[in-house]
Amino acid sequence: MNDIFKIMEILKTTLLGLFFGTFGTTLGGIIGCFFNKVSNKFLSFILSFASGLMMAVICFDLIPEALELANILMAIVGIGFGIIAMIICDKLVETKFSKKQSLKSNNLLKTGIIVSIGLAIHNFPEGLAIGSGFEASTKLGIGLAIAICLHDIPEGISMAVPMKNGGMKLWKVLFYVFFSGITTGIGAFFGAIIGSISETVISVALSFAAGAMLYIVSGELIPESNKLYKGRMSAVGNMIGFIIGIFATKI
Repeated sequence: MNDIFKIMEILKTTLLGLFFGTFGTTLGGIIGCFFNKVSNKFLSFILSFASGLMMAVICFDLIPEALELANILMAIVGIGFGIIAMIICDKLVETKFSKKQSLKSNNLLKTGIIVSIGLAIHNFPEGLAIGSGFEASTKLGIGLAIAICLHDIPEGISMAVPMKNGGMKLWKVLFYVFFSGITTGIGAFFGAIIGSISETVISVALSFAAGAMLYIVSGELIPESNKLYKGRMSAVGNMIGFIIGIFATKI
């Protein structure tokens, strides 16, 4: 009986992680897909907003949590692996899409794909946090799931807008956006199963996500935002995203 109860609890936690992980990004993706012929100024704002949001998550959520769970060496190792993984993904995506689009469209498309891959990686430790949270208490698990869902909405927009404007078909855009949220459910599953997982492993997973996001911000979002629009809108978007990100990580 206890085994059946445990299985049901794991299933419930996994489904909740999957729902909250995919709902926020998909809602953001749908919003992003409804923007028809957006200006470069607005697109620059969206990309820089996402970069500010991600930097806040890196600085005030992922890295502090990783350092609290293990030592600085483990955090640096995780960050390094995250950066290397995203460089490899960047090269693979660039090779695949370079022959299919015009230069401008290709840059936007590649940025959207790289963001979706990075966020899929980043969503795994978020799911791990949800699963572990539910192991501690239902209230903590629900609180974490709602907070993650809310900050996934602008992330969904930041994926959908460049992919859509880069020439990708609508159904493919929504598929990538939805797919990036599935890893939250996978993380929740493992978090529920391994409630007492090694803190060192969790620390490396969190810092890996931080490294992946750091590469996305520095190597994709900010450069592409500055290419699209040379005015202050990119800086404004970055600062607004960073400030909102601080609140999102402290909910």
